[in-house]
Amino acid sequence: MKIKNIVMFLLIILASIGFVLAIAELPPYGMPDNPIHNGVYDRYVGDAISETGSINIVTSIVLDYRAYDTMFETIVLFTATIASVITLKKSKRGEKDR
Repeated sequence: MKIKNIVMFLLIILASIGFVLAIAELPPYGMPDNPIHNGVYDRYVGDAISETGSINIVTSIVLDYRAYDTMFETIVLFTATIASVITLKKSKRGEKDR
């Protein structure tokens, strides 16, 4: 048991070091080299009506610019919901059988 605890402790330490190194590589907030300042906002807000024909900017972003992303997010949420329902139904059946 002690070796297992030591291995788990070492894995936690390695993961923590990895997180700290990843966070240290992020650009400072508000700096011009931050990826948030890449012109996507200007294109979405400035050109959404002319490119998509939708008056609502949120609708144009969700349905035209990010349609595949939204579709796959919906698939993931649906799959997680179905898996949760199946898991809960199986656990209730097991309790009734006992």
